[in-house]
Amino acid sequence: MKRWLVLAAACLFAAPAQAQFPVKPVRIVVPFPAGSATDTIARILGQSVSAAVGQPVIIDNKAGADGAIAGAEVVKSAPDGYTLFMATNSPMAVAVAMKKVPPYDPLADFTPITDVGRYTFFLYINADTPLRTFKELVDYAKANPGKLNYATGNTTGIMSFAQMNALAGIDMTHVPYKGEPQAVTDIIAGRVQLLWATPTTGLSHLKDGKLRALATNLKTRSSLLPDVPTMAEVGVPGYSVVSWAALYAPARLPRDLQLRWNKEFHDAMKRPDVIAALEKQAFPTNPSTPEELAAFTKAQLEAYRAILKSIGIQPE
Repeated sequence: MKRWLVLAAACLFAAPAQAQFPVKPVRIVVPFPAGSATDTIARILGQSVSAAVGQPVIIDNKAGADGAIAGAEVVKSAPDGYTLFMATNSPMAVAVAMKKVPPYDPLADFTPITDVGRYTFFLYINADTPLRTFKELVDYAKANPGKLNYATGNTTGIMSFAQMNALAGIDMTHVPYKGEPQAVTDIIAGRVQLLWATPTTGLSHLKDGKLRALATNLKTRSSLLPDVPTMAEVGVPGYSVVSWAALYAPARLPRDLQLRWNKEFHDAMKRPDVIAALEKQAFPTNPSTPEELAAFTKAQLEAYRAILKSIGIQPE
């Protein structure tokens, strides 16, 4: 009888404690700098979730190493629900696939929360160049190998150029950056000519006439820039790089917290103000169950390994 009373009391006190979660600020680790597309999306969702749970949601930018620095930060964090990871294909697929000894296991070292959505990328070119179409770009690059400089601010950019260059048969010089904002600054200044990037960092400069867009990574044209053709339309049908964002936590997060965050972020993605803000980023959401995200993460890791192999890039 006494044992039953003790267990009942424990349950009675545990329930309110769990119901009050979170009771302190929550951190979302972002693998790219402030001002990047992932940072912007994390802040839009974080602000909405913060209002719903009654606690600050702090965005913690940990840029570098294709997102692996941020990934490693999350792996070593406590699985208590107060550290989340707004990850992308960069730290969860490419950074792992490109290493013989990966920095972590994206399947075993993280708790999947929910898929978030897909990034729209455009191939931007400095507006001062005379190249106005993708065909003109390819013709010039073939006639002048190595003379065009292309910037990358994330692994989606790296993979996009690697696959594009291989399929189009062109040779250009790679100039890597830690994030898109810095790369956009240099493409506008003329230090580099080309960049695969999101509307978050490039669209305003396109409207100002400083950049042009030659193609999009989407399978169909973006409603944001309907005049910009797809890669298949410009003659590169084999292009297959997909860029995505999803939410994870450290491994061994309790199931109730996993489901709690899944619900909170699903609710946020349904709110009209959040939908409108994300539409401005050309970022269609794709909320999922934790199990669906786990399967998607595994499939994407395998897909990026296949892309790397097809373009001749060996893990280092």
